[in-house]
Amino acid sequence: MKRSKHRGHKEDRNGDEPAILETENLDRQGMFMRGGQDPDTISLASVTAVTTNVSNKRSKPDIKMEPSSGRPVDYQVSVTVIEARQLVGLNMDPMVCVEIGDDKKYTSMKESTNCPYYNEYFVFDFHVPPDVMFDKILKVSVIHSKNLLRSGTLVGTFKMDVGTIYSQPEHQFYHKWALLSDPDDITAGGKGYVKCDIAVVAKGDTIKTPHKANESDEDDIEGNLLIPEGVPAERQWARYYLKIYRAEGLPRMNTSIMANVKKAFIGENKDLVDPYVQVQFAGQKGKTSVQKSCYEPIWNEQIVFTEMFPPLCNRMKIQIRDSDKVNDVAIGTHFLDLQKISNDGDKGFLPTLGPAWVNMYGSTRTYTLMDEYQELNEGLGEGVSFRARLLISLGVEILDPSSPDITCSTEVQMEGVPNISETATGKVEEFFLFGSFLEATMIDRKIGDKPINFEVTIGYYGNEIDGVGRPKTKGKKGDADEAETELIHNSSEEEMDDDGDLTSVATTPPMKPVITDRYYFHLPYFERKPCIYIKSWWQDQRRRLYNANIIDNIAEKLEDGLNDVQEIIKTEKAYPERRLRGVLEELSQGCSQFLSLANKDENQSGRTKLDRERLKLCMAEVESIGQQAKTMRSQVKKSTVRDKIKLAQNFLSRLRFLADEPQHSVPDVFIWMISNGKRIAYARVPSKDILFSNTDEERGKDCGKVKTIFLRIPGKKGFGPAGWTVQSKLEIYLWLGLTRQRKEYLSGLPNGFDENKLCKGPGLPSSPPISLTYMMKQIFQLRVHMYQARSLFAADSTGLSDPFARVFFSTQSQVTEVLAETLCPTWDQLLVFENVELFGEATELRDDPPIIVIELYDQDTVGKADFMGRTFAKPVVKMADEHYGPPRFPPQLEYYQIYRGNCTAGEMLAAFELLQIGPNGKADLPPIDGPSDMDRGPILPVPLGIRPVLSKYRIEVLFWGLRDLKRVNLAQVDRPRVDIECAGKGVQSTVIPNYRKNPNFSTLVKWFEVDLPENELLHPPLNIRVVDCRAFGRYTLVGSNAVTTLRKFIYRGADKQANNYSTTEEIIVVNMEPEPSYKKMETVVKLDSGSDAVVKVEVSRDDDKGNKKKRKKGEDPEEEELDESMLDWWSKYFASIETLTEILKAQEAALSDSGDRDDMDITDGTKKGRGKKEKKKPAADPLEKKKPKLDELKVYPKELESEFENFEDWLHSFNLFRGKGGDDDDQNVTDEDRIVGKFKGSLCMYKVSDDMSREMNFDSTMGMFQNIPHNDPINVLVRIYVIRATDLHPADINGKADPYIAIRLGKTEIKDKENYISKQLNPLFGKSFDIEATFPMDSTLTVSIYDWDLVGTDDLIGETKIDLENRFYSKHRATCGITCNYAIHGYNVWRDPLKPTQILAKLCKDGKLDGPHYGPGGRVKVENRVFMAPTELEDENGLKKQTDEHLALTVLRHWEEIPRVGCKLIPEHVETRPLLHPDKAGIEQGRIEMWVDMFPKDMTAPGPALDISPRKPKKFELRVIIWNTDEVVLEDDDIFTGEKSSDIFVRGWLKGQQEDKQDTDVHYHSITGEGNFNWRFVYPFDYLMAEEKIVISKKESMFAWDETEYKIPARLNLQVWDADHFSADDFLGAIELDLNRFPRGAKTAKQCTIEMVTNEAEMPTVSIFKQKRIKGWWPFVARNEEDEFELTGKVEAELHLLTGEEAEKSPAGEGRNEPEPLEKPNRPDTSLLWFLTPFKAIKQLVCNQYKWLTIKIVTALLLLAMLALFLYNMPGYMVKKMLGA
Repeated sequence: MKRSKHRGHKEDRNGDEPAILETENLDRQGMFMRGGQDPDTISLASVTAVTTNVSNKRSKPDIKMEPSSGRPVDYQVSVTVIEARQLVGLNMDPMVCVEIGDDKKYTSMKESTNCPYYNEYFVFDFHVPPDVMFDKILKVSVIHSKNLLRSGTLVGTFKMDVGTIYSQPEHQFYHKWALLSDPDDITAGGKGYVKCDIAVVAKGDTIKTPHKANESDEDDIEGNLLIPEGVPAERQWARYYLKIYRAEGLPRMNTSIMANVKKAFIGENKDLVDPYVQVQFAGQKGKTSVQKSCYEPIWNEQIVFTEMFPPLCNRMKIQIRDSDKVNDVAIGTHFLDLQKISNDGDKGFLPTLGPAWVNMYGSTRTYTLMDEYQELNEGLGEGVSFRARLLISLGVEILDPSSPDITCSTEVQMEGVPNISETATGKVEEFFLFGSFLEATMIDRKIGDKPINFEVTIGYYGNEIDGVGRPKTKGKKGDADEAETELIHNSSEEEMDDDGDLTSVATTPPMKPVITDRYYFHLPYFERKPCIYIKSWWQDQRRRLYNANIIDNIAEKLEDGLNDVQEIIKTEKAYPERRLRGVLEELSQGCSQFLSLANKDENQSGRTKLDRERLKLCMAEVESIGQQAKTMRSQVKKSTVRDKIKLAQNFLSRLRFLADEPQHSVPDVFIWMISNGKRIAYARVPSKDILFSNTDEERGKDCGKVKTIFLRIPGKKGFGPAGWTVQSKLEIYLWLGLTRQRKEYLSGLPNGFDENKLCKGPGLPSSPPISLTYMMKQIFQLRVHMYQARSLFAADSTGLSDPFARVFFSTQSQVTEVLAETLCPTWDQLLVFENVELFGEATELRDDPPIIVIELYDQDTVGKADFMGRTFAKPVVKMADEHYGPPRFPPQLEYYQIYRGNCTAGEMLAAFELLQIGPNGKADLPPIDGPSDMDRGPILPVPLGIRPVLSKYRIEVLFWGLRDLKRVNLAQVDRPRVDIECAGKGVQSTVIPNYRKNPNFSTLVKWFEVDLPENELLHPPLNIRVVDCRAFGRYTLVGSNAVTTLRKFIYRGADKQANNYSTTEEIIVVNMEPEPSYKKMETVVKLDSGSDAVVKVEVSRDDDKGNKKKRKKGEDPEEEELDESMLDWWSKYFASIETLTEILKAQEAALSDSGDRDDMDITDGTKKGRGKKEKKKPAADPLEKKKPKLDELKVYPKELESEFENFEDWLHSFNLFRGKGGDDDDQNVTDEDRIVGKFKGSLCMYKVSDDMSREMNFDSTMGMFQNIPHNDPINVLVRIYVIRATDLHPADINGKADPYIAIRLGKTEIKDKENYISKQLNPLFGKSFDIEATFPMDSTLTVSIYDWDLVGTDDLIGETKIDLENRFYSKHRATCGITCNYAIHGYNVWRDPLKPTQILAKLCKDGKLDGPHYGPGGRVKVENRVFMAPTELEDENGLKKQTDEHLALTVLRHWEEIPRVGCKLIPEHVETRPLLHPDKAGIEQGRIEMWVDMFPKDMTAPGPALDISPRKPKKFELRVIIWNTDEVVLEDDDIFTGEKSSDIFVRGWLKGQQEDKQDTDVHYHSITGEGNFNWRFVYPFDYLMAEEKIVISKKESMFAWDETEYKIPARLNLQVWDADHFSADDFLGAIELDLNRFPRGAKTAKQCTIEMVTNEAEMPTVSIFKQKRIKGWWPFVARNEEDEFELTGKVEAELHLLTGEEAEKSPAGEGRNEPEPLEKPNRPDTSLLWFLTPFKAIKQLVCNQYKWLTIKIVTALLLLAMLALFLYNMPGYMVKKMLGA
């Protein structure tokens, strides 16, 4: 296959000519297209390839063999629960539970708060197939007061399926608020919000974590809800009604053994299946009733789900199950994707479906006790046979919560529904399926040589077990009237129709296979081709399939066209833009055609609402795509081709989505190969692909064409290598249509055959043939020119292979020779297939030859050869009467992509020609030269006209050294040597005498000359092999690497225009900021997303706008000036991170902006876009609110090397591989384990010519590698700064880790174990480490994070490796970053031992530049560039002195602008590196922020390391005086007076420190809600100013070994309570004040309103850290039953903040105690009434209030006493009476 086409034909490209050919040339080829249109629209494929489908008798084969759907993959879901807000409920103790599937994880519990702060991180690991993963439901719920004894009450939950998260950009939601709702009460509103981050990573995904911003961004909950783009924030409740009517075609089966026993004894023959339907949606399950013993069950029931709309769960899983006493099994599964049956556009529609049949596929219909393919019935993997079809319909109704008849719960309900009419799903029509097997080859020999036959089924027709005739409605059901006829080759499946026609012949006659070669059989069909045909009855819903086919055809053409364009770009042919214009033209034509065709059968019966709505949707979408394609076509320029291809790819995915029809009609066709009654392998053909229509566009792409089909193994066995071998290759012709359209059904077959019919007596109508006999056959010779292959799969343990190719054509096969130990074989061999017989007419074969299959194997000395990949090709055909010559002959060599399973496994360079042998025999064929090379024996080389034209190249190799070599067969590598080979020539490095002492080579440069093809695309790979020279002349292969593309190493000579600025003599002045001390930055985000450029522009100092904005916020107008002494490295770091966040945000905005623009008006995107950007510029001034003059560093959100091409500017690293390639899906991941070391060096190749000009001071031994440093060992001081790690993977059971740093470099290992950080997943380390190293021995630095464990060994969490050597030698100067400004003291001190002037002088000397010349007035000139900068420097004492350092630094910071040698020098920076774990390949385990400085020991020693130790929190004390309360709600009814009163007290704590809550005394019996306290709370706390967090350290539990540090926001909580003596106190209201920004207190109680809480954003705010002391009134609020805030009181308080030292100097007592006691409050007497005068109180109680009650009680008591006395005395009295005493 052409590399461009994923499933393409072999194209024959004629050299590198442009895509325009003279029209007569086309005419001559009989391919002239539609008159003389402009050359753009002529498809390139049709111009340069004569092998395109002209006759259209064949359709494309599909190359990818392996089913990918059911294979398990590694997934990791990480959830960070940050905090919750606005939880509904009073004084609750909430915890959050996160569950995915059956895994549950809980956060800790926070006491009495409804806005808890958690910041806890959870990780779930899964190893399941993608379908299963994406259907799992992620549930976040908040539970209140759960403990060991009680399960707690549910506050609310939030549900979403994992697939929705995975489909987000970057597969994640970051800092979003999930809205909780109560599943039991849908009328209630939201129950609160949980802020979380959720990310789903599959193996091999990289996740970009958005940079952690400071929390000071206002939390706009509504704007950051956890929902995908496009889902409205207000989701409503809805009912989902799934009606299930009936099923048919269930397989004959039974799962219980008892039933079989019963059947054997009693002979009872009931339908042995008890089906019911189970539906799963959004984590809930519903079931229908069970229909006992019934193969055609009728349910007529509906299942009702109540769930939010739009749902965040995309798929509904519908399963027919068989009820059984032991365990139920699935019969079939269908997934309803709600996105496909609804549309959220403005003309959209709610999900709707049917009533329509859905087909279910699964395991084979043959019943076996232990079904080996059972998981196929569960919906995992591709079904291998039809299971059943189910008639369903789905409707959605949005609920109106106010209507009274709504049930509140979301339980699943089941109700009956009325029956549905027969015709509701369409009129039943008779369909006819015809197939003819033209060839069956490549049958795997493992199957054995028993007779083989093929069975074709469509739905439940054609399956010999079911033997189903026509449906009951037709009168009879031919069940078992199978007439045995010896007439046809024992085919036992004929059933007579009413009209005497056979219903079906569904299997071919069995045949013994014939040997092709060691691996494969073929069936000897030759001139007699067996046929099958099946009649079946289905509802006629062809329109659905037709519309899908039209869209599919448009999409196919578009995809092929785009692949073509990419191929043109890749092979650097001319005019890709013309081809793209042609593709777009074709697309818009296809779209307009769809609009005219799609609307045809309007009034067909059985059209559902979904059909109508989808038609509207498709019409609208296709129309818009057509329009956009038209507009885009006019904008395609050479420069914009790549962007436009991206947009066109977007069209492609939209079309593919539309083509997928959710309502099925005719089931798919299955072809099974059966050997001796056992099912071996299958193929599944979608029925729409072979469906016939009179309109070409509507016809299926394989209808009436010969298709090459590869059969494969069903189910799990088909995964991995087993599934890669072809089980059988069929050339099959299929046709499906209505019986009444039958006249066309043979028209697509190759011509020249007779039909053989089944004779059933005279006078019967014609029946379809049961076989075809071909009269015409043509004889050909096939010549296969196998030149070479590259990047093959490593099949041996050495990491190499011994490849040979096996070529199959028709029933013949041949092999190339085996080339030992290479991944890039050059076979240069011609294989000739003699006497190939092909059936059919000559002309058809010319246009449409069969495909050639090429398989690559690795020869093993013992055992079977290993499969290494497969590719297809089409030969160029020459008929006997044609001339062998240009333009078609001799054919060109081309690259074909090789596939192994679903992965690419290299490419092959070859050419194929098929030559007809005419009447004169072989005399007419072009001659073949004999074997040229005596050593190769009889092997024929590729002839001259086809092999590439060669010319002489010189390849120079820079041998630098070898690194990280692993052991070979347990022995260490001691004396390695590198062999370089290219196209049979090569060179060897010197041997490294002692690898451990010095792994560098002594001779640096060697060269060799070699003949290579002129065409660079055909260059063979260059092989690098490392061998270890052992004693006695033995060599061991250590590892190898094939450099597949040499293009980047081709030296093209100095291009005068491009590289030599010296020709232009003008001087360029680079203007710098004149005043860096006041510099403000403004970022201009460039339009291309790739650039991270920050362009600095001077901004004027006066910044009124900013100040106004601040004033509005209520801050004081004067900004505090920065105190230099306060600043440290962290100030710089946090400022930089803020800048980074801003830049990223602006970039995202710019990106999404440009994206929207492209969609909206493609007309003049460029002009409009520019304007738009300019306008936006002022808004994106990130430091507007910031302190103006902080110096910053550059924070890279990824590794430093990814910004600077791995620092391979002149020294490249080539990984050496050994060992077999991975057999996994994604081979690129397992390659990591095969790396056994690195070769460092470089290559340079150039054509050898006589006029090689040499520069003056040219060192001939170094060749092209001038000015490179020596590779002698060098001592370096390496200084590693580790700032922090984020999102570490939890290592302990409690979901936390105790991380510490370990550093390894060469033999030095530092483990910072004693400084581990307890229970932190985002630890702040702030440490630097110095290590002395010697390059080249110690060149790889490993920084790891370990988890400290009290017992047992510490676990590795993750590590990152840095190649220090490449950094050290890079011209980007990665040894020590260059700061923004030069300072000799303070937080921004210069770290490099060399001053900027020294660095600049050295760079100029090395680059042979003119300069630097320092001039007066702050100027410096380098080459022809002039830079300007200030010249004064301030030392510690504030004295100014003159210096050139600022000037030099300015040049260094703009070094990339220097001509010829300029490149970006590395700025002062922090890099963010992913941490990886060797066992969990490809999945990030967290990230680490760090940087590395390196100082050579032979230079001045550097100063001491920067102090980056984490800031110590500062001690503060907050004193809160509660003076009074007012208007507190009254809770109690006074027992004495009946009036309302409250016993008020106030409780307060500083958020999170629940233990230190403090209460005032109680103000008893307040009747007005007024309380007087004069009570002081004292809260000492530790506070980090920069992060605005309180730091607390406490033990997590009684058993914790050490204290854990938490950082929580500074929030003061005040609550007002009503004290009760005998029951729990009643909570009345609360207020929470964020100490950094809380509303200013009101002056009087009157002015204090609830607005201060509900409308916080509008209120002026203050910060206690600025104000220090503040007094005022604040409201207390609580939620009422309606869930709204209401005012429950007011408090007059005074807040006073002191630093730790101030607090020690002026202490104050808690409550009203010494020192500084507060006076006692003046409380009215009444409040203590009944303590003072108890008797008075009782008298009032008895006499006034409860007078009658008292009397009643006394009377009742007297009566009771009398009764008791009576009962007590009665027995004695009676005895007396009786004895007559």
